[in-house]
Amino acid sequence: MIHWIDSADDPRLDPYRHVADPAWIRDRHLFVAEGRLVVERLITLGRFTVHSILLNRAAHAAIGEPLSTAGAPVLVCSNSSLLATITGYNFHRGCLALVTRPPLGTLADLLTCRCVLALEGVGNPDNIGGLFRTAAALGAQGVLLDERSGDPFYRKAIRTSMGAVLRLPFVRAENWNETLGTFREHGFKVIALTPSASAVDLSEVPPLGADDRVLMMVGAEGPGLNTASLEEADLRVRIPIDGALDSLNVVVAAGIALESLRLQRNNRIDSRCAPGGAQPGKAGDDEHECRGGGDGDGIGGRDLEQQATCEPSERQRGSNAGRNANQRQHD
Repeated sequence: MIHWIDSADDPRLDPYRHVADPAWIRDRHLFVAEGRLVVERLITLGRFTVHSILLNRAAHAAIGEPLSTAGAPVLVCSNSSLLATITGYNFHRGCLALVTRPPLGTLADLLTCRCVLALEGVGNPDNIGGLFRTAAALGAQGVLLDERSGDPFYRKAIRTSMGAVLRLPFVRAENWNETLGTFREHGFKVIALTPSASAVDLSEVPPLGADDRVLMMVGAEGPGLNTASLEEADLRVRIPIDGALDSLNVVVAAGIALESLRLQRNNRIDSRCAPGGAQPGKAGDDEHECRGGGDGDGIGGRDLEQQATCEPSERQRGSNAGRNANQRQHD
């Protein structure tokens, strides 16, 4: 239902006076979605309980019909200057939503994924949001965070992710190294991204099989991935860069690595489905299903509106190749 707001003293606006206070928002089991595109995707996904939506006239006109399906009060300020008065800052594109935080995810939510991006000690909300957006665009189906990494439901992280935080499942691990071991036990190849000169160049990573599953770890600026995490990895991988620089931003590095692995997997699928490739009905490694279109084998997804799902693989394989070197990955 649409409610027109003419006064900053309207009591229905009280929760919005605290949107710049993350602790107040978190203590009430809420999160803030900011911006027209993010709020529209929030409504379209239909996964979350929306408490209310606050917007100006321009945002109300721009979003239009989806607002009627939000299932929550829609508060429209008749005067755009009211928004800054209420919230204390000029928020993005004149549109905010208060949303109930969902229950915490469990590890089982990720163990059926084909590709998981793991974040260790990444605290910057811009990087958190950028990593979710990159993961969603380049085939990762879930995100694992350690206890030191930032809150994906922080307002700026959601906005930077362009809503990808709202569609990708994520889990926060209580015991990081034990959790990495669990992924390995479930057939994941654990890859640690590091600028260490002793790591394997990305171009030399052994090709992934169509059914191989991957957990790719990235770390924060400064300490990067810790020694115990590196020791849990099946493979330590570096992206060769100009020697005048020591590393890449973590979002850039994750994007390069995820796209490289995705192309590997898709090329492997294409070769198996090409004439002269795998024989229908033949057992063993040639057992497969060839799918046409899209990004290949159900792992792609450049469209952020597309539902992200974790699918069980038909075969779970692990590898214990290459354990060497120290690392530092820039956030």
